[in-house]
Amino acid sequence: MASTTSPYDSYQTSLTGRYCSPAMSQLFSQRSRHSTWRKLWLGLAESEREIGIDTITDQALEEMKAHLIVSDADFEVARVEEKKRRHDVMAHVHAFGVVAPAAAGIIHYGATSCFVTDNAELILMREALDLLSKKLAKVISNLSAFALKWKTEPTLAYTHLQAAQLITVGKRAAQWAQDLMLDLHAIEQVRSELKFRGAQGTTGTQASFLEVFQGDSAKCDKLNELLCAKFGFPSCYEVSTQTYTRKVDLIIANAVAGLGSSAQKITGDIRHLAHWKEIEEPFESSQIGSSAMAYKRNPMRSERVYALSRELLSKPASFQATHADQWMERTLDDSAVRRIDIPETFLLADAILIGLDNITDGLVVYPKRIAAHVQSELPFMITETIIMRLCAQGVSRQDAHEEIRVLSHEAGAVVKNEGKPNDLVERIRNKEFFKPIWGELDGMLNAELYTGRSAEIVDKYCGPGGAVEKALAPYAEYIKGATTAELNV
Repeated sequence: MASTTSPYDSYQTSLTGRYCSPAMSQLFSQRSRHSTWRKLWLGLAESEREIGIDTITDQALEEMKAHLIVSDADFEVARVEEKKRRHDVMAHVHAFGVVAPAAAGIIHYGATSCFVTDNAELILMREALDLLSKKLAKVISNLSAFALKWKTEPTLAYTHLQAAQLITVGKRAAQWAQDLMLDLHAIEQVRSELKFRGAQGTTGTQASFLEVFQGDSAKCDKLNELLCAKFGFPSCYEVSTQTYTRKVDLIIANAVAGLGSSAQKITGDIRHLAHWKEIEEPFESSQIGSSAMAYKRNPMRSERVYALSRELLSKPASFQATHADQWMERTLDDSAVRRIDIPETFLLADAILIGLDNITDGLVVYPKRIAAHVQSELPFMITETIIMRLCAQGVSRQDAHEEIRVLSHEAGAVVKNEGKPNDLVERIRNKEFFKPIWGELDGMLNAELYTGRSAEIVDKYCGPGGAVEKALAPYAEYIKGATTAELNV
């Protein structure tokens, strides 16, 4: 692809300047889009020639092949023409004809504008989905490795953002990975089911091509078979209007935007963990957290991903409205908004994955801080075990529950009102009612006893032969050769 030295090489947005990759930016550049148009025009002419349209000469095809990449001079010709004609497709038909004069009379033969615009968008979105799936697989791989490394490290679980029973650091990361695995599946599914618009004519009846082929319907079908083969699609959508149904855009957007909710959830958790000083995103030695408060270590990476995710989550609503507003066989109010929505959906997802890769490949864990938090809450969490042990020795469950309830509330009041450590265990040691289990208390305070099957769950999901390994198998070579994504700024 051409270097990004021209304004035509990049989709001009802050996303391209700060957040997304050159590959995704170039994919949706004007040069990429309009060069794809030229490839489609060439594919159409070649296919028509193969089916028997002998007015399409070898020279015409050779001249088209020689000018598939739109030059800056071509763009200038098209710009002048579009200003005069107010039609971007015809402007580029003219510009292509200028550099391929032998083909000028047959470029776009039988086609409507959506032959190039719609088919090009399907090609670009397919390539963008491929870029995203590889990057997403890398992030899942990062989290899977992290989950396995920390699968036995006890940590507080939270329900209602209140301390609940224990899990492990690795178990929480496995949950993050599973959300992203669901996103990967959704992206792979829409990619595998993507079809071509093909050559369908102005309202999807192929009337113009029926005219080209002198009423031979079989040749109309053959034309689309050849186009699908040339551009790597399994088939065309069975029914088209002037466009392929905009429902396709919505389905794709829903799959891609699902990544936004997962990323927002993950980075939200990381921001809370950073607040508790248990886990942090990477922080460089010369990085400044705040211009005023020099001590701060703000989670800027997670905040960036969180913000971009919020924007990505808004995109499906726009695609939904566009689809719903396509009166009858098509209205042009889809054009301007899709020029924005399609690239930005993929640029946002790309930027999010760059951030997630950077974060998840460099997470820093503070086990002693985590353990301190666990021990501050663990006395409350062993109360159910104490009740069960007392019952086993003949004590009334109701009596045991009431005694432990009273002491728990007293200990909680000390923590909240006096700022002192949790002294529930000492209160239990000092009350005669609990004497039958005094000798067992120290053993009960081993946090690893209360993480359930956390480590086993991580092993089954992220370990050898697990779901993660199977899902990432197609991306193994990419992951092996990939380096950690660096933030542009």
